[in-house]
Amino acid sequence: MYSEIARNKRRSILIMVLFVLLIVGLADLFDYIYAGGSPAILIGVAVGALIYTFISYYMGMRLSLAVNGAHQIQKKDNPRLWKIIEDLSITDGLPMPKVYIMDDPAPNAFATGRDPKHAAVCATTGLLEIMNNDELTGVFAHELGHVKNYDSRVSMIAFALSAIIALLADILLRMSFFGGGRDKNENNQLALFIGIAAAILAPLVAFLIQMAVSRQREYLADATGALTTRYPEGLASALKKIERTGSTLKHQSTATAHFFFANPLKAHTISNLFSTHPPIEERIKRLENMELHA
Repeated sequence: MYSEIARNKRRSILIMVLFVLLIVGLADLFDYIYAGGSPAILIGVAVGALIYTFISYYMGMRLSLAVNGAHQIQKKDNPRLWKIIEDLSITDGLPMPKVYIMDDPAPNAFATGRDPKHAAVCATTGLLEIMNNDELTGVFAHELGHVKNYDSRVSMIAFALSAIIALLADILLRMSFFGGGRDKNENNQLALFIGIAAAILAPLVAFLIQMAVSRQREYLADATGALTTRYPEGLASALKKIERTGSTLKHQSTATAHFFFANPLKAHTISNLFSTHPPIEERIKRLENMELHA
């Protein structure tokens, strides 16, 4: 179990390094094609990216809860859910997060927040209706695993880096078409072609890397949750129920889809191919094959 968590953490670090290398590669293309040009555009991109990241970092939790129509509850509003989260928080050594409920018949849940001191967890009404206590405990052990592993912070960084890459690629594409370049020789024409190709492919590569980050974090949260409860069968059983009933929300938001326990978007072949969530059957298989060690 511990080795699986460590392996997933190493993979996540590797994926984040790929993001940085992609940004550096785009910056090098700027330098190569437009040597001697003004750095004003890149400086503007950097400043804009910092502002965007700052806003996302401090406002992300409120925005994700508001977008999904979640409302905060207290212990008296749902003692069962509150006690499960309170007990898990004590077990994990985490501060008690804020607790929210979404009015939606689809069984799902999510966690958000920049760190354990500023975190919230949310359950749909559908999840509370169909899950027994062991299954609900498994789901929120998973969600608190996201909090414990700082997954919301990682997701925010991945999203911000993707936005930076998309912006850089767009600028590179426009400059390749309209900016001219250093001169008109054949070498520069080749460089312009490479720049255009990179500008088109970079956002797709960034999205695929972001998707990989999210998938690895889901596996890591499953492993963390199973380790917390010492009962992976509860989480596996919850996933089996969701697999049968579906997890598609009435009101869907692609911007917050990666936060959810299971894919909240409509299941189409293409959307599944590019889903930020790993297949439920694979998650169940990994949980059933886990060996817990002290």
